[in-house]
Amino acid sequence: MLSSFSKITINSIVVMPDFFLDRIITLRSQEEFFNLIAEKVKFGGGSLRNIPTTERKGGNAVNIAYCLARLGVKKTTLFTVADELGSAMLQKVFSKFGDAINLRIENGKHGRTTGLEFLNDKGTKANVMLSDTGDNEYFGSEKINNDDNLKILENADAVIVVNWGSNKKGTELAQFAFNKSPNSFHYIDPADIELRKDEFRDFLKETSNYIDTLSLNENEANSLGNSLGLNSLLPASNYNEYDIKKAVKELSSNTGINIDLHTRIGTASSNGNETVLVPAFNVQAKTLTGAGDSWDSANIIGHLSKEISVTERLTFSNAFASLYVKNPMGEPPTMQETLESLV
Repeated sequence: MLSSFSKITINSIVVMPDFFLDRIITLRSQEEFFNLIAEKVKFGGGSLRNIPTTERKGGNAVNIAYCLARLGVKKTTLFTVADELGSAMLQKVFSKFGDAINLRIENGKHGRTTGLEFLNDKGTKANVMLSDTGDNEYFGSEKINNDDNLKILENADAVIVVNWGSNKKGTELAQFAFNKSPNSFHYIDPADIELRKDEFRDFLKETSNYIDTLSLNENEANSLGNSLGLNSLLPASNYNEYDIKKAVKELSSNTGINIDLHTRIGTASSNGNETVLVPAFNVQAKTLTGAGDSWDSANIIGHLSKEISVTERLTFSNAFASLYVKNPMGEPPTMQETLESLV
């Protein structure tokens, strides 16, 4: 695996469209938190002090673009939206990558998210995201439809459309971007689709010929499965590796799309016939927000190398994501750091 990944050269990847400013609040159990709030409300309000918080860049597209740059992609173009302050933040965050990052920022209101990270009853972390989507909610083709952007799409090795669930123009955007990049690898990660799961199912039917890979987590897999009449494929905290393989194969065979499924206990890939599963690395998670984005980034790199097997691709993606979640600062590893962890 090491020799195969070390030879990878990827010239150009396009990612779109969301940017959020994240504020992450680290809490203990949800019961303790809710009890504290109830007490404050009972006495007419007040402050909950000494709660650890961090602010950082966020949004699926921004996170993936950052990870791709860390992995050494020669040119990653990010199509997104931000106001003046948000744009300045993005410029600063990505400045260390020099010409490897091409920011194409439309003026508008970027999203804002407050992430609540809890310890659950098993001692592992879970996060709840409270989001104001801003102009990410209506990011359509009109924001990228100019001659310069169309050339970028046409010449891209891969075009990645994420967070369809927050974008009411997500179907139109994906269809436009994929149509304008006929020779590129096309990758979708929809994020939370529960409130629009039937619409997403219909989008897949309309667009399946343009999609090379659909990436899902267990919640998204359940939502899509329900809309396809497959019921709950991966019951919360009560599924195993067999269930994961069965779920990804059923989803792929019912949509006609190659599906990659990443969960807390393992990842799997299926084309509807053949299915491969690789167990997740057992690590203590210190960062949850962006974990799926980090996995997607490494997975995309693996897809773009024809010499890498499905097992190698999933193993590499799991390793990259495990190093990301182990880092309390949420800094993704480099290609070399990821490969060294697999020696």
